[in-house]
Amino acid sequence: MTDAPFAPLDTEVDRDTALDVLRAATAGADDGELFFEQRRSEALVYDDGRLKTASYDAAKGFGLRAVRGEVAGYAHSTEISESALRRAADTARLAVGEGGGSMADAPQATNRHLYTSDDPISGATFPVKLETLKEVDAYLRDLDSRVVQVSASLAASLQEIEILRADGHTVRDVRPMSRLNISVIVEKDGRRESGSAGGGGRVGLDGLIDRADWQAKAREALRVAVVNLDAVPAPAGVMDVVLGPGWPGILLHEAIGHGLEGDFNRKGSSAFAGLMGQQIAARGVTVLDDGTIPDRRGSITVDDEGTPSAKNVLIEDGVLVGYMQDRQNARLMGVKATGNGRRQSYAHAPMPRMTNTYMLGGDVAPGDIVADLKDGIYAVGFGGGQVDITNGKFVFSCTEAYRVENGKVGAPVKGATLIGDGATALKQIRAIGNDMALDPGMGNCGKAGQWVPVGVGQPTLMIGGLTVGGSAS
Repeated sequence: MTDAPFAPLDTEVDRDTALDVLRAATAGADDGELFFEQRRSEALVYDDGRLKTASYDAAKGFGLRAVRGEVAGYAHSTEISESALRRAADTARLAVGEGGGSMADAPQATNRHLYTSDDPISGATFPVKLETLKEVDAYLRDLDSRVVQVSASLAASLQEIEILRADGHTVRDVRPMSRLNISVIVEKDGRRESGSAGGGGRVGLDGLIDRADWQAKAREALRVAVVNLDAVPAPAGVMDVVLGPGWPGILLHEAIGHGLEGDFNRKGSSAFAGLMGQQIAARGVTVLDDGTIPDRRGSITVDDEGTPSAKNVLIEDGVLVGYMQDRQNARLMGVKATGNGRRQSYAHAPMPRMTNTYMLGGDVAPGDIVADLKDGIYAVGFGGGQVDITNGKFVFSCTEAYRVENGKVGAPVKGATLIGDGATALKQIRAIGNDMALDPGMGNCGKAGQWVPVGVGQPTLMIGGLTVGGSAS
């Protein structure tokens, strides 16, 4: 995993040349590295009874970074050659100037392996992948005559990275990823509704193309669509909300997680800036970001600066105890890097990002939490959402939700949105279930134009006083 022989993706660049260029670029810098990447990806989309898309992509390149103080110079290229490296070094060097900084120590090495290094693209032949998607389509249409459209997709990729530092420290990681998504549209009496399900992780395709696995996902997508056929307009107003376990943790990710990333707090732009050691959430609320869970979509053996991933506690029993850090922000804030320096590709500089962010479970039975809800919404599934980092205000749309009155789950509701702010929502958590679950492996996170795979999770929660946007019946 670390300190491997230098072999930057089978290029013409030798170790001594790369080191000379990097050392010249980072002389007087606080930090810097050469990041090499090779990525292959494949995607198949079977939509409405035909193969709609079949794509294969391969990319290779490097990024060179030199960091001094709050400034970072970054240059990248798809050409991995001595001349390209020297041009990149000249560009990155502009950020360092003639200063006399002291180069930070290299990340600690690790021999840990959190996932296989096998290529999931080659885990099944193209005909097998296509036949699986055809079977998904046929299976759903046979299950229910109300099905009018099915869309199923298989995606797989393999990312290989190598990081070289000026002291000669070398880190490598090979990262697989695979995912199956299923969406279905049903129609009844002229009304159409949709449902979706899916998941995957840093695993091969074997499990995803297993009939038992994809049939379970197909039935779940159909169940959500059928539920929504009977949905009534969502109520509007301020009310208590119960969130289901697992994927609803995306609300936690957006409303709270981004606000706990180091760069926002160092700059004072987060709603949680300056609150370290203070009670920011209800008692019993413990939130972690953990990149060390084997095979999970958001896991990374090492981050994109070479720091081993970690199980980082962010909020403990309601008290803010940590932020997620990359190397630059950690150094400027006088703390340790937490293994959260991530980048979308060689064409992007790293920044603090989440991995798998989740809330630990409590001791309350989920059924008791719902039974205590007098007048509100029980939200089980979420679609898109957005948050303003500076004030923590969020808006989320529900894909599956139910009206609850006097502890009884009633009709499904359509068009419900949850509106609030993370800081207030944390303090208004009134009950924490004993059913903590992680999402099925389908999260992507965007920040500053970069996208990375992530995981989320939580137990059943009751949050008081959220604004529910909808239309009164």
